[in-house]
Amino acid sequence: MRSSQGRLMTTSNLQVFDIKRFSTHDGHGIRTTVFFKGCPLRCKWCQNPEGLLPKRQVLYMENKCIHCLSCVHTCQKHGVRFLKDKILLDRNALEDWDKIIDACPTRALQFDSSSYSVSELIQEIKKDESFFRYGGGVTISGGEPFLQPEGLLSLLSACKEEGIHTAIETSLYVDQEWIQKALPTLDQIYADCKVFDSTKHKEWTGVDNSKILENIRYLLTSDKKDQVIIRTPLIPTMTATQENIGQIAAFLSSIYPQTHYEILNYNPLAKSKYAYLDMDYCFEENPKLYSPEVMESFYRVAKENGIQNLIIE
Repeated sequence: MRSSQGRLMTTSNLQVFDIKRFSTHDGHGIRTTVFFKGCPLRCKWCQNPEGLLPKRQVLYMENKCIHCLSCVHTCQKHGVRFLKDKILLDRNALEDWDKIIDACPTRALQFDSSSYSVSELIQEIKKDESFFRYGGGVTISGGEPFLQPEGLLSLLSACKEEGIHTAIETSLYVDQEWIQKALPTLDQIYADCKVFDSTKHKEWTGVDNSKILENIRYLLTSDKKDQVIIRTPLIPTMTATQENIGQIAAFLSSIYPQTHYEILNYNPLAKSKYAYLDMDYCFEENPKLYSPEVMESFYRVAKENGIQNLIIE
């Protein structure tokens, strides 16, 4: 596995940081959502910071810690220290992290992900198959699923062999050949179009958006165009401007007037995850959800710029 940002992970096993059951917001029906680890983007507002790095990391949940110092006494390379009444981690220390985590009696220390073979993941997914007969299925999310492309394709193919409806949530920052290979095994595609202006996109996500826009154009001119839903998450001061929504809407409608487009309200719940990884969130004071009136103003802009199939929840 090559763990540098944006490079493909070629390990035979899949790195998964969460399996969410009984989800109703990641596709049609009741779904099992599998979150792949690793992402080539670095969105300042990332909702899943534990999914950014390809490699497994240690999470520290201070609210569970009883300061028994078992972790400090177990470590050998100063990976865990107790300073000024706080547990401090050096996640790059060459420690036996499995042993340190096992020593924690309250699970305040945990790994952020697990490794699965495709067959093991299928077994996990099939635990919920009784719900799939009512229109549900499996959704592959992340991170960025296409960062583990070979395993992704194998898992999607295995799901189709089991008759399981498949969906994906992707940034589309991926070489188009992988999308072409995945399409026959996908029943539904959720793709982000976060920021239309290329300069702002690079400033706020760390990457240029030309590849993303090209892939959106490819999907919206493919045979699967009616199974594609383009999403824009509303992030205060960044994506949540009428100019940005108008530009995205005009771009999408110029390719395919019947494009399904969804504008997602700001999610204030992500901030709490950043403390587990000793990371800083982009907002010092966490904004609130947008009111129905503000959301309606964004919907109106999208419609005025040609969107005919606006998804409103």
